[in-house]
Amino acid sequence: MRDRLGIRHRDWFASLRIWLRRFIVWQTHLSTAFDRLIDSKYRIDGHDDFKKSILPLYIRPGMVIYDVGGGSRPYVDRNAKSRQELTIVGLDIDQSEMDAAPSGTYDQMICADLTRYVGQYDADLVICQSALEHVRDTERAFSALATIVRPCGHIAVFVPSRNALFARINLLLPERFKRFLLFNIFPHKAEGHDGFRAYYDRCTPREFRAMAFRHGFKVELEKLYFTSTYFSFFAPFYILWRLWVLVFHRIAGDQAAETFVMVLRRSGSDAP
Repeated sequence: MRDRLGIRHRDWFASLRIWLRRFIVWQTHLSTAFDRLIDSKYRIDGHDDFKKSILPLYIRPGMVIYDVGGGSRPYVDRNAKSRQELTIVGLDIDQSEMDAAPSGTYDQMICADLTRYVGQYDADLVICQSALEHVRDTERAFSALATIVRPCGHIAVFVPSRNALFARINLLLPERFKRFLLFNIFPHKAEGHDGFRAYYDRCTPREFRAMAFRHGFKVELEKLYFTSTYFSFFAPFYILWRLWVLVFHRIAGDQAAETFVMVLRRSGSDAP
């Protein structure tokens, strides 16, 4: 009898998971359909734009590239590295994350807390892809980044904004409960940086511009994005959130961005 009850419970939970998955897929389709009614500038995925449209503009053959926080999923793969004769240095607080990267991706791995790291001014390009929201003190992170990039080098940053609704909710939820929800609603998120604790310290366009200036950088490119997929699993809430984004943008301007990209250029004379 106990075995039968156990089987019935397992079958019930399996059926519930299948139903929930179908419901989420349906709601996501509805959310996507609603998005087509919104101006296209509010529909650009910042992460995809950063990887496909922006970073390729700054990568040239023979460069030394630091991937900060890339861990197991660095931007440059082994084939691209070989084809362009790039040197890829991984810098991450978690050695096991870098060890999990595809073999041969990194030429050098540095396990360090970015906020305490002092570099050698040897990078032509530093990539920070969904990384700086995970540091407790972004001011110290900028100070460290300034010691990594060589004069006239670039730092390319993609970061979620602290003002985004999903970021505010992220800061309020207990870590274990947040991961449970995130990975059950969006299983693919477990493959990226989404499961790591985020602090969003000073993660807004205005504050990043100020920190860049204080540490000797010029903002060469800035792009703001106003979409994310976190609420697409429930269309009614997604629609309300999208309307809020439109209103918030009119009120707060660039501070209403959900995510943003900055490419910073170091001057040619302020490094040893």
